[in-house]
Amino acid sequence: MDEELLETKISSEDIYDGTLLHVKRDVVKLPNGKEAVREWIKHPGASAVIPVLPNGDIIMVRQYRHPIGQITLEIPAGKLDSAEEDPLSCAKRELKEETGYEADIFTKLSTIATTVGFSNEKIHIYAAMGLTAGKQCPDEDEFINIKQIPLKTALTMIADGTIYDAKSVTAILLLHNMLAKKA
Repeated sequence: MDEELLETKISSEDIYDGTLLHVKRDVVKLPNGKEAVREWIKHPGASAVIPVLPNGDIIMVRQYRHPIGQITLEIPAGKLDSAEEDPLSCAKRELKEETGYEADIFTKLSTIATTVGFSNEKIHIYAAMGLTAGKQCPDEDEFINIKQIPLKTALTMIADGTIYDAKSVTAILLLHNMLAKKA
């Protein structure tokens, strides 16, 4: 099935090995027999969580994102400590660190590949319910404000471009779909 689309790796080299980014350069053989270069970012993966309060509101975080030079509105998320870390454990950790909340119920919504053209990053997305408030404990280099938003308002904010972070858009739409099926 679609084997005629596959590329075969001929060689691979590390271009840059940083704290977060690990850049690779591969030479591949194309389906037509020619060779091409593929530069890509190796990533251990991440988890994201959309906390849902009993009244249906969701908890989001506001933070400055240097690469785009803007403050964004996102769901809590973070990088797996290693490719072997359990994604649910990561989601629980990030929920506690970024919002202070802990949850009794986690539901896996999806796993998404964020930027398939240049990264192997996958984000595991969970809904968290049965929340208990606690003390926020972000990493020392994280500055985060918490925002409580009705789900309906979040949907409107996606439509008007206020919420544009891909994992957050995906999570909100998946949560809305899941809750609509239960109604």
